[in-house]
Amino acid sequence: MLLFFVLFFGIGFLLNMLLRMSWIMAIIYPIVCIFIVDSVKFTAYFTAPGSSISSLGQRFASLALADILILASGLAGAIVSGIVINMLRKRGYQMF
Repeated sequence: MLLFFVLFFGIGFLLNMLLRMSWIMAIIYPIVCIFIVDSVKFTAYFTAPGSSISSLGQRFASLALADILILASGLAGAIVSGIVINMLRKRGYQMF
């Protein structure tokens, strides 16, 4: 859990610094979760959306509590990175 928190905090912090969009990682994180959880190819969401989305729903429903906590800690890291970058900008620190 700590690894996912730190990993997505760091990635989110760097993306926020470089792209100047405070919540970019919090927006991208659900897509990353889909890639982590689902085994369907990305193109299947466009060629057969009904079956691939229902497969995604089944995969999310079958996650264990530990998996949910790990993914939630990654989301928390992404959100905290947006909060930290906003606080730093309000206090006068300019990044890039």
